[in-house]
This record gives sequence, C-alpha cells and structure tokens, in this order.
Amino acid sequence: MAAPAAEGLAVTALRSVIHRVRQAAERSGRRADDVRVVAVSKTKPISLITQVYEAGHRCFGENYVQEIIQKAPELPEDIEWHYIGHLQSNKAKQLLTAVPNLAMVHGVDNQKLANYLDRAVSSIGRQPLKVLVQVNTSGEESKSGVDPSNCIELAKHVKLDCPNLEFSGLMTIGQPDYTSTPENFKTLLNCRTEVCKVLGMAESRCELSMGMSCDFELAIEMGSTNVRIGSTIFGPREYPKRQ
Repeated sequence: MAAPAAEGLAVTALRSVIHRVRQAAERSGRRADDVRVVAVSKTKPISLITQVYEAGHRCFGENYVQEIIQKAPELPEDIEWHYIGHLQSNKAKQLLTAVPNLAMVHGVDNQKLANYLDRAVSSIGRQPLKVLVQVNTSGEESKSGVDPSNCIELAKHVKLDCPNLEFSGLMTIGQPDYTSTPENFKTLLNCRTEVCKVLGMAESRCELSMGMSCDFELAIEMGSTNVRIGSTIFGPREYPKRQ
C-alpha cells in the first residue's frame, strides 16, 4: 500500500499538471476545457487512484488489459476509462465486457482490431465506442500504429464499416523513449488534415491524442486534445522485480 505522503503528492502533482495544461492551452489560444487530461495509472495501486479520484479527477488510462479489468470493477462507475496503446484483437471482448465504463480506445492500428471491437460492442449491446486511430509518426518498427500514408484508409474503415465504433480522431506515441519531437506532432496534424478532408469532417471534431509527461505542454500548444500523463502525477512506474 502506498504511504499517505505519496498519495498526497499525487494530488498535488495533479493540480500542478492541470495548471500547466491551462497555461499551455491559453498560449495556443484555446481553453483548458478543450484538453482532456488522462491520468495514466498503470502499475499504481487502487488506493492511489482513489486519492486522485477524490480530488475530483474522473479520467484515467491504463495500458494493460489485465490491469484495467482488475482495477475498473473496484473503482467508482463514473470514472471515464481510456485504454491506451496496442490492444490484441482477441482481448477486445474481454476488455469491453469487464469495463462497461470504457470511454475510448487510443490505439486502433489495424482493420482486424477495428472489426473485433465493432463486433464486441454489438454483442454486448453497449453504446458505440469512441476510438482513435494510432499513427506511427516516428517510423520506428518497435512502435505500433499505421504508417501515416495508411491512416486515411484505416480511419475510413472505422467510420464507414464499423457501425458500433465512433471514429473520434488520431493518436501517436512518438519516439522509442516515448518522447516526441515537433515533427512527430506535425505529422499527426497533417494526417488529421488529410483524414478530415476525405471524411468530410470538421478538424475541430477530430481529436488528437499526443503528448505525455515529458512533452505535454508542447503537444497542447500544437493542438493536442488529449494528453496522457502518468509518472508526473503518480511517480515512477513500479514494475514487479523479475525473479
């Protein structure tokens, strides 16, 4: 269990992040309300998430199916959960069944996954699921995501061929060390322009999920509508030690 001092630090850190988000939004001529702060709680205990929840935050993200399906049922139902990163097709139904308050998946990177999610939503009978198409903006083979040249095709598939999914925008992770360069962000902005043109969609309706703990202010200044903040709020990740 986390020490009370550590839990207090997470709430203080959250307030600092919200303040920095507001300042970055204002610098780019936007309102802080235009930017969603997803508090990424992977490897963190429920007690710590509860502290941040009780401070008024409702939007949390996880990166592992096993972790989110264990945590979500133990936490309040009004949390808006975001699944971030690569999702295996065969885990789509398990995820949706266990987490009825899953609000968005950041990271549909192929048609097969889109189809699995679409069928899972249909069979469960839940509201359409918001999804972001993940674009590999750094060209790194280790990163999931479609090549920028293929993002229109995948976005089109989600919007036109997956009636139980709501195409909500684009997402990127960035470099191998999870930092991003302005070029990564520009690539995603260019993808949005192209996708919106083809889909006849206003760019303001197409969300961008880009920016993490080390670069979220730059991402917001460049137009991000979702920033994924983990260690800056919760402290360093606590991975189990290998035997």
